[in-house]
Amino acid sequence: MKKILGMLLIGAAVWMSTARAEESVKAINFQFTDISGKSIQLSDFKGKWVLVNFWAPWCPLCWVEVPTLNELNKRRDFVVIGVGLDYGPDEGVVRDTAKRHNLELHAVVAGGARRNPDSPFRQVGPVDFYPTSYIYDPNGEIVMFIPGQVRMNRIIAFMDEYKKKNTQYADGKGGEAASPIKDVTYSKPESATSPKAVPASKKGGRTVTY
Repeated sequence: MKKILGMLLIGAAVWMSTARAEESVKAINFQFTDISGKSIQLSDFKGKWVLVNFWAPWCPLCWVEVPTLNELNKRRDFVVIGVGLDYGPDEGVVRDTAKRHNLELHAVVAGGARRNPDSPFRQVGPVDFYPTSYIYDPNGEIVMFIPGQVRMNRIIAFMDEYKKKNTQYADGKGGEAASPIKDVTYSKPESATSPKAVPASKKGGRTVTY
C-alpha cells in the first residue's frame, strides 16, 4: 500500500512540474517613447521577433555587437529596439552615442537611470549589467534572455528550432509552411510604484538564457 501511495505521489509531482513548465509567459505590452518622440509598443510588432537591447554610452562591450543588431534589424521578420540607460541628465547623449556608433535600429529609446521607478527596463526584465537583451517571439512571449553580447549564430539557430516546433502545413503533407501566430494577451505596463520586473526564466516560462 505504501509503495502504491508513493508511486501516486511521484506521478502527481511529475504532472504538476510538467504543467508549470508548459505555462506560457504573459508579456507586458511595453510602451516606450523613442528619441524622436514616437510612441512604440510590443503589440505593434505582432508576428515579428522583437529584440530589446539595453546599453549604456560608457559600455565598450555594447558596441562590439552593433553590427549584429543592425543586421538583425534588416530582416523582415525582426525588430530591434535599443534602450540607452545610465547616461546622466542629458538625453542628447543617447542620440549622439547612437549616431556615433552607427546604430541602425527600428527605434532608440532614452531610458534614464536604472534607479528611476519609470525606467523602461521595468517593463521588460532586470538589467544587472551591460549589454543585456531580451527577445520576444512572434507571439509576444519572452523566449530568450541574453546577459552579454548578442551572437547571430545562436539567435538564428534558436529561430530555426522555433520554426520547426511551431510550423504547420496547410495540407498536412508538407506543403507551404505557415508559422501560426496566436492571439496575444498582454498585461499592462507596470506603474511607477510597481516592483522591478522578473525575467520569464524565473516565472516558470519557456525562456532560454545565453
